[in-house]
Amino acid sequence: MTWLDLLAFNAVLAAALLSPGPALLFALRTALADGRASGIAAGLGLGAVAAGWTLAALLGLEGVFAVFPWAYALLKTAGAIYLLYIAFATWRGAKDVIGPSARPRGRAFVDGALINLGNPKSVLFAASVLVVIFPKGLGATEIALIVANHALVEWLFYGVFALLLSGASARRAYLGTKPVIDRAAALVMGALGLKLLLDR
Repeated sequence: MTWLDLLAFNAVLAAALLSPGPALLFALRTALADGRASGIAAGLGLGAVAAGWTLAALLGLEGVFAVFPWAYALLKTAGAIYLLYIAFATWRGAKDVIGPSARPRGRAFVDGALINLGNPKSVLFAASVLVVIFPKGLGATEIALIVANHALVEWLFYGVFALLLSGASARRAYLGTKPVIDRAAALVMGALGLKLLLDR
């Protein structure tokens, strides 16, 4: 493995992080609604599990899913149901007035982790990227470096995201249009949950 391989992985990872999906949407809403600390905590949860999926891909979990498709289907269904739950809770609370921190940091971390844990497609994405970028026969040190790099990139991305979106002006703008933003976020997360549930 070379540093160029790691840079190529980071470029693909950055593109994936910027693409709209449940993780980005959750991070955005948490930073706006619950403030900087909760936004950073949500990012820590999202990044920890995403890096865990990369570790699983490097250790061959996609092969396990191929041999035991029911395990993939079970994890995918659980993830879809959790996304639908988050969408429902977001829709229901769209008109609620929020305090200085509506979601405690610990809860934001757990919710972020569960959102990425319930997305087994992450391991398949990671596996396909890893196969293309990295050579076969990686050692334990190289695997640890790739996983640590993945976690660091995710944490930096979501940390900067939380800092930018938790400022006073961004928060005021969000609070002024909270019902509209929350319901739009709920619809998108609900649609993603349904897609994950119905995709074969």
